[in-house]
Amino acid sequence: MWITDALAAPVDTGAVDVDGATVRYRAWGPVGTPGLVLVHGGAANARWWDHIGPLLTRTAIHGDPHRVVALDLTGHGDSDRREQYGLETWAREVLEVAGPAGIAGRPTVVGHSMGGMIAWVAARLFGEHLAGIAMIDSPIVERTPEEEAARAKRAFGPIKVYPTRDDALAHFRFVPPQDAAVPEVRDHIARESMREVPGGWSWKFDPALMTRSGNEHLGADDPRCRTAYLRAEHGIVTDDQMADMTARFGESAIVAEIPDAGHHVMIDRPLALVAAVRVVLAAWAATRENDSPSD
Repeated sequence: MWITDALAAPVDTGAVDVDGATVRYRAWGPVGTPGLVLVHGGAANARWWDHIGPLLTRTAIHGDPHRVVALDLTGHGDSDRREQYGLETWAREVLEVAGPAGIAGRPTVVGHSMGGMIAWVAARLFGEHLAGIAMIDSPIVERTPEEEAARAKRAFGPIKVYPTRDDALAHFRFVPPQDAAVPEVRDHIARESMREVPGGWSWKFDPALMTRSGNEHLGADDPRCRTAYLRAEHGIVTDDQMADMTARFGESAIVAEIPDAGHHVMIDRPLALVAAVRVVLAAWAATRENDSPSD
């Protein structure tokens, strides 16, 4: 089965210091090739991409290899925690992980939900250092879906400790809620979203990240690099939000919808997501080739 093969694919792990904090990453594909940085959503982690990353190591028109890197943003997964979090800090982490993790040249940033917001901020701050960004069902608005849930006290209260791993697994939920999922993907993500702590098992994120700072770039309309947006048909982005964002992305942006997908596209339509990202990268590669001087 393709999921089994993807999860068994060879993976490199490493860490980079960014502004005094250790940022950990996972990577697939040959070192020293062009590549992608995959950015997870709020309260998620790099393991959400384990079944996606290996499938993106060959993405260009001619099948050229790619280095694919998925990082744990600080406050998430196995990376360090900070006293304060912000979109700008996370954007720097994304940029500074790319080279040490083995990507040659300017990386393409692919972000889901809050990760797409971070990709947008990275494009605003460091666009000349990026090959492009692709955002996946990301509301480029003031607060993330996770922050809205925390403010409404629907999720992300004080971290709970469960006596056993099975008990913790029984309490795993997606935010925003989503029932549709490939079972093997859901189970893998759930297992890799917790760690053993004194007294039992708990989640791999810092609740303080829900009070992050940095909204000033989200209403802007100057991404400063190639831009693509992949909307989930059954996701969280409203028609009004989509119209506003499309106008800000500019006429050259690639905008598409992934059919019958919920907000967490990688758990219910993973192969459709891989295909969409591949098409975006192929379109950009074709544009570069067409723009090259002829002999």
